[in-house]
Amino acid sequence: MNKRLHNWLVKTTPIVFLLLVCHYSPAQTILNKNLTLNVSRQRLDDVLEIISNKGNFYFSYNSSIIKKDSLVSVSATNRSVKEILDNIFTTGYEYKESGNYLIIRRAPIKITIVTSKAVTEDKFYVVSGYVLDNETGYLLPNASIYEKSLLTSALTNQKGFFAVRLKSKAKTAALTVSKEFYEDTTVTIEPKYDQEISIAIMPVSSDDRITIVRPEDYFLPDSLKITVENSQTATTYTYVRVDSGTVEKTGMGRFLLSSKQRIQTINLKKFFTERPFQLSVTPGLSTHGSLSPQVINNFSLNVFGGYNGGVNGVELGGLFNIDKKDVKYFQAGGIFNIVGGAVQGVQLGGINNTVLGDSVKGFQAAGINNHVVGKFTGFQLGGIYNHVADSMSGLQVGGIGNFARRKVSGTQIAGVANFANKGIRGAQIAGVVNYAKKLNGFQFGLINIADSSDGYSIGLLNLVVNGYHKLSFSTDEYINLNASLKTGTRKLYSILHAGMNWGNSDEKVYAFGYGLGTDLRLNKTFSINPELASQYLYLGSWDYLNLLSKFRLNLSVNLGKYVSIFGGPVFNVYYSQQPLSVPGYKTPTPPSGYSSFKFSNEVTGWIGWNAGINFF
Repeated sequence: MNKRLHNWLVKTTPIVFLLLVCHYSPAQTILNKNLTLNVSRQRLDDVLEIISNKGNFYFSYNSSIIKKDSLVSVSATNRSVKEILDNIFTTGYEYKESGNYLIIRRAPIKITIVTSKAVTEDKFYVVSGYVLDNETGYLLPNASIYEKSLLTSALTNQKGFFAVRLKSKAKTAALTVSKEFYEDTTVTIEPKYDQEISIAIMPVSSDDRITIVRPEDYFLPDSLKITVENSQTATTYTYVRVDSGTVEKTGMGRFLLSSKQRIQTINLKKFFTERPFQLSVTPGLSTHGSLSPQVINNFSLNVFGGYNGGVNGVELGGLFNIDKKDVKYFQAGGIFNIVGGAVQGVQLGGINNTVLGDSVKGFQAAGINNHVVGKFTGFQLGGIYNHVADSMSGLQVGGIGNFARRKVSGTQIAGVANFANKGIRGAQIAGVVNYAKKLNGFQFGLINIADSSDGYSIGLLNLVVNGYHKLSFSTDEYINLNASLKTGTRKLYSILHAGMNWGNSDEKVYAFGYGLGTDLRLNKTFSINPELASQYLYLGSWDYLNLLSKFRLNLSVNLGKYVSIFGGPVFNVYYSQQPLSVPGYKTPTPPSGYSSFKFSNEVTGWIGWNAGINFF
């Protein structure tokens, strides 16, 4: 070995050794940190704060399981955090590390006591017993006990007692106990023995307040909603229960489902399984028994009605189908379908379809109405009404009305009314009224309403809040006093017209009509307004039709923000069935002094003029 290599090894070997030691030495955990602590009769929460400051970490704990105001005395020299905590707390607690946090919680003691056991030769054996709270020892009513593979279940009565009947042919069996705000507990059962057992389960939380030392770290059950009350070092989170299951809270769900079924839904919100087939007569009377709401089936046949977990295939119901989760790909109910999840495919309801999940994709048809809480994509057909509480994309056809709370991309067609609460990019066609907050497309109806529009509205009255509004007064060669209301957008506005000859008792005429126009702005002062309108003329008799159609080409001059004047040539086409004039009324012929030309015996035309003033 040469001298240079020898010197390099001498210098680098200690460094390599230290790196290897650091690499293979486990990092010191919070519980293994050694501290020195001497306190006498101080509040428990203050002592925990002292320990966290000395150890440079944070505590997280549930205030309902720790008496913060109890007085603690500790004398420890160079002792681990775990030893100090074991000295403070009695048995029944455990400590869990998460990053730089140490969580103190009740130890999940799961006690199963077999009190009696007897061999049975029958095809079934019975497991019975009690479920109790492992902290208080209280017997727990309305706890769900079930065997997952056999789909057998029971609910404890008011005294915490249960009895489950299991098939003897199964080589293994395990009972799971679930209850709202308690940890799920699974115990193994010795098959083919009638037996009595007691099962203790641990509560997740028994208080309405959870105190957390740092707001960045919280450990709450899935069914809780958090509200921050303050942003100090010790942050309090108040939680309220969010009920799992939504189909149970509908009107038909409350009417058709028993209280035991609704309780079971709350208890078993985390448990779902799959099966290829199920047959139901009514909710609860199913091949899957009382666990049918927890089963997702490929094919589901409900003679009268069914209450199932979901469908991944086909479901048929003589009267109704109720599914807690998603439905794919075909569902038909004689009266109604209620789905708690999403729907993809075809859904047919004799009267109603209700989907409470986040989306529907496909075709949905109901004799009366469809109600979708989430988004809809596809074709929705309702005999009376369609309601989408989120956005709609596709085609919506309702006998009376359609409603979408958020944006619409596609077409709404209704006998009476369409509502696109946030706007539409597409078309609205209604017999009476259309409303869109923002219109990007086309509206056709008797009354069309929009907050803003970048499209076209055609109707008797088109109201655009941030659009084109004019009240016009004008005169022309045939009628000396005309009033018009022009509403819509500059691209296209509608004209409601009324007129009469004022001050001439020998040539009376009354007119009312409708038209369309557009505003072609040349600059801030001048614009050109081509308008096409038609008026009915009353000349003393309702027995004859007198129709005057006009094409006006006006030049408008803005005098200010709210006033403009206009005027221009008018091409008139006059259709009249009235053969003779009525005394006191204008003659049903073109005005004298203007060159007229005939299209037929009843149709004549001439070129005239009009001039007037606009307000607004």
